[in-house]
This record gives sequence, C-alpha cells and structure tokens, in this order.
Amino acid sequence: MNFEDYLNYFEQIILHPEKYPVYQDPNYYNYAKLNWSRTNRWLNKFEPSDDTKAVIAAIKEPQTWIIITEPWCGDAAHSVPQLINIAEINPNIKVEIHLRDEEPFLIDNYLTNGGKSIPKLVIRNEKNEDIAVWGPRPEKLQEVFLQWKSEGLEFDGIKELLQKWYNADKGVEIQNDIVKLLSLVQQS
Repeated sequence: MNFEDYLNYFEQIILHPEKYPVYQDPNYYNYAKLNWSRTNRWLNKFEPSDDTKAVIAAIKEPQTWIIITEPWCGDAAHSVPQLINIAEINPNIKVEIHLRDEEPFLIDNYLTNGGKSIPKLVIRNEKNEDIAVWGPRPEKLQEVFLQWKSEGLEFDGIKELLQKWYNADKGVEIQNDIVKLLSLVQQS
C-alpha cells in the first residue's frame, strides 16, 4: 500500500477498532491512538536537514523504499513519518508500506536478532534488489535500548525512555543513519 492508504487504514483503526481483532485489545488500541497523534505531529513538524536533502536529492536512479510497520508500534510512530518526509524530497523514490503482521510477511526476511522488530526500511534498486536495510530504530538508540534491556529495565520504563529520546533527538539520528546508509550505497 502507499502511505496515504496506510494513513487511511491507521485512521480506520482509531475510528472503528471493533473491526480489527488485534485492536480490540485495549493495550493495542491505546498504543495505536497515541501513535496516531505522534505520527501526525511528526508529519507536520519534521523538517529534513540540508545535508539530508542534498543526499536524497542526489539519488539519480529509481529506488523503492519498503517500510514494514504496524500502527501499534511506538518506534514506527516516530520513524515512519520522518522516513516519508525524507523520501518525498526525491521523485525517484517510491514508498511502499507493508504491514508486519499480514501477508506476504516480508519481515521474516529482515529479522533483528531473530525478532520481528519494526519499523524496517528496505531500499531496493530498479532491478528490485535490496541495496540497504535500516531499522528498527536509529543506531545510537538501538545501542541504548540494548543497554536498557541488559540492565533489566521493565518494558514500560523502556517505552517511556524511548519516547523521551525520540522527542529530544528531533529526527537527527535517523537522518544520520539514512545519509550514512545511502553514502555506502553510492560508493558500491
């Protein structure tokens, strides 16, 4: 689906959770509601840096950016709208959204330490070959996340720390990761 279809799907979950079995669970529904607000805030507030704009604008060959996500995912509420805003810089980039929990289950090909962590960005060239993969969160945050887990922090506490990190970072690290990733692609 394209991003507009994803937003429509997301909004329908918020308006009619009874139609979506997983969102009949109050926890998932509450995650989705919170993530809807975060997603819309980033769509309106996030502005890619000049560096990011230059690197993205320099892409000359068509690329498909496949984003694997779900509305209940807290990391996705921050990263997906930022990735969308970055991709919109260049008409050579086409974005597809795939749901983690629905066929064709692309996530099974892009596991993180054996888990189905999302969001995942898969960048493909015009031959439909994977040229880069990113996710489930900015590299610096992933390091801190793994540290928090090793320290035995409870998941609810980690979720709160993740949200604070994203808000303080304002999209800087995701841009750094994408610029670095695309620079490596251009070198190869």
